[in-house]
Amino acid sequence: MNTAQTTGTANGRGGPRRQAPWRNWAGNVTSRPAREVTPASVDELAAALRTAAEDGQRVKAIGTGHSFTAAAATDGVLIRPDLLTGIREIDREAGTVTVEAGTPLKRLNLALAREGLSLTNMGDIMEQTVAGATSTGTHGTGRDSASISAQIRGLELVTADGTVLTCSAQENPEVFAAARIGIGALGVITAITFAVEPVFLLTAREEPMPFDKVTAEFDQLVTENEHFEFYWFPHTGNCNTKRNNRSAGPEAPVGTVSGWFEDEFLSNGLFQAVNSLGRAFPATIPSIAKISSKALSARSYTDIPYKVFTSPRRVRFVEMEYAVPREALVPALRELKSMVDRSGLRISFPVEVRTAPADDIALSTASGRDTAYIAVHMYKGTPYRSYFTAAEKIFTEHAGRPHWGKIHTRDAEYLSSVYPRFGEFTALRERLDPGRQFGNDYLRRVLGA
Repeated sequence: MNTAQTTGTANGRGGPRRQAPWRNWAGNVTSRPAREVTPASVDELAAALRTAAEDGQRVKAIGTGHSFTAAAATDGVLIRPDLLTGIREIDREAGTVTVEAGTPLKRLNLALAREGLSLTNMGDIMEQTVAGATSTGTHGTGRDSASISAQIRGLELVTADGTVLTCSAQENPEVFAAARIGIGALGVITAITFAVEPVFLLTAREEPMPFDKVTAEFDQLVTENEHFEFYWFPHTGNCNTKRNNRSAGPEAPVGTVSGWFEDEFLSNGLFQAVNSLGRAFPATIPSIAKISSKALSARSYTDIPYKVFTSPRRVRFVEMEYAVPREALVPALRELKSMVDRSGLRISFPVEVRTAPADDIALSTASGRDTAYIAVHMYKGTPYRSYFTAAEKIFTEHAGRPHWGKIHTRDAEYLSSVYPRFGEFTALRERLDPGRQFGNDYLRRVLGA
């Protein structure tokens, strides 16, 4: 029996009811699908794809909408993964977990911790679904451990004609090589198998550091730490650094009171208030930045991975992030600081810097090269184009690759010049989705017609 939930039915006069618009988390992308489908199984999803093809409708699957691009926008059928959740299998001998594609990373992390297991590395938020996070190349920071997508050992993909493909390095390897970061262009992912390991402890060391010192010692800081990242506060010479390294223990988590004060009050509540003030009165931003950059004190704590890697992020923003060759990080960041210092821009959000080792995924931002990431943000509702345009010019001059889920203006011509395996991906797309059932305006721009 088909139990998939479908919305967008007739109104009281017998005509089609307009589907409610879909908006992403930041509110900068809106689309109005013709209808929505919430399949409860792989078979129901395959049937929904075949029906859409018969009706001549395009299809996009969504996650939680944490992308800032229109990668998931559609005027056709919107697939919601709400019923495709949960763990299918834990294989302790192989060191893997297979999880349904709609499972939020938060639920996966909690479930793994109960089983005494963990992912090796992860990003700094865990609200996204596993398929949404991996399809856009979500990453954390790591000297040796790469993005979440690089931890995939297998995946299940439903293609445009309803065929279900099981993919791994051994089975359908050419699809596996590309679909780990597929931007929704190859099909709908229904399950992912991740590599996992026994849960371990990380000791985090957070401390302020001057911009000049961080950039002068960047290579050393990356080399000496398993996971290093830092935030630079525009209009200041101040940074906040974070080093995460494996620890023998004992466990020493952030205290309840101090954790609430720094992670909720300072980093969310007060940060929301000062950003609102800065949006209303931009001239106050440089002064606010000088205060904000000194608000967080040094601290150290030891806990299980997801409690160290991730943080609550309740202040909404828009973001651009570029991956540059690691050796280009310091020159690019110094150029960004110089540009901000001499401009009339007012930037209330810190700039985030992370790293990743080279990987073998066709459209990974770290494909084939050791990588550093520079992420620029603006508070939701604040004009961002002038800042992002100036930053993007700097990043592209260093052969930067834009994050697939974050704002950028690059097209297929540019992207094919910075991704050596770009043609491999587009050729596979031509084979799996020749009719562009999974296409939309964003994919047409970044992958070509």
